[in-house]
Amino acid sequence: MKYYIIAGEASGDLHGSNLIKALKAKDSEAVFRGWGGDLMEESGMQLVRHIRDLAFMGFIEVLFNLPTILKNIRLCKKDILEFHPDAVILIDYPGFNLRISKFLHKEGIKNYYYISPQIWAWKQSRVHQIKKHVSRMFVILPFEKTFYAKFGMEVDFVGHPLIDALEQEALGFNEERFRERNHLGDKNIIALLPGSRRQEIKKMLPVMVQLQNDFPDYQLIIAGAPNIEDDFYQKLSKGFDIPILKKQTHQLIRTARAAAVTSGTASLETALLECPEVICYKGNYFSYQIARRIIHIKYIGLPNLILDKAMIRELIQQEFNYPALKEEMQKLLNPGTYRNQMLEECKRLQQELGGSGASANTAELIINEIKK
Repeated sequence: MKYYIIAGEASGDLHGSNLIKALKAKDSEAVFRGWGGDLMEESGMQLVRHIRDLAFMGFIEVLFNLPTILKNIRLCKKDILEFHPDAVILIDYPGFNLRISKFLHKEGIKNYYYISPQIWAWKQSRVHQIKKHVSRMFVILPFEKTFYAKFGMEVDFVGHPLIDALEQEALGFNEERFRERNHLGDKNIIALLPGSRRQEIKKMLPVMVQLQNDFPDYQLIIAGAPNIEDDFYQKLSKGFDIPILKKQTHQLIRTARAAAVTSGTASLETALLECPEVICYKGNYFSYQIARRIIHIKYIGLPNLILDKAMIRELIQQEFNYPALKEEMQKLLNPGTYRNQMLEECKRLQQELGGSGASANTAELIINEIKK
């Protein structure tokens, strides 16, 4: 069968690559084409557009890049029609994918949404569009099934694909080899995860790197996005000589004593890897003011949302400043009740998300739907 898959962000690239592998395991003649990143391409998908050309963050930024986004949508529609897929799989990335799902519904092409847009946080009215245009929805957060049920829509909770990815990686991980390979020595590590988009890295990294001044017994390591050149990080590091590791983020988190993490999927990855963290976010002022008025959730961190409690401190907008970051990092690094309680909550988070098998579950459901 022929599958067209669309992911627009780094997390979607990871989950898309694992879904491709799961589909291959059940469909030996599967052919893949679509939009994504290096991981999806390495898994066997013919790449039409790379995520580095797709990720625009914030309301103002999207507005400025609207001509490019509309051009990409036209290209995507044309490419799908020429490919004649048996199914189109949409992975998160709602601003783009919801437009494509409407088009696919009109064309009579089956489309499956894997990883729901966060419409429970804002734009809940989008649920009606999803209900009308999407053939079937596969969700990865337990509370999403309840959310959709309120609108009379049945969705499938398949588990969280991160658990699969992390379990697979753990089998081949060795901290000593990781340190030797990257010349890291024996010092404890503070991991810096400034995000995957240039706009957010510009705001996050200059504050994060200042930790080097106050924690001389630790080595700071930047988790670099594969699509961002090293020079970009170095210019923002204010003269600090901090190593940049790419395509090794999970290994870095496993090794780190604590982490400063830009809000997003990375906060969930860090918690599932049982690394104490502080969640950070600072966006465009006007985009943030708009978001404050239309987003109605208690937390921005996925771990906090899933457990419905502030297990991890969130430094948002003005609260994201160096004194606050320094204070929180000291609490995370020191042995004691605060650190231990966070580690206990990380274990509980894994239980809430269910076991492994999300990619295989989703692949089986998609194939069964196509055969119908």
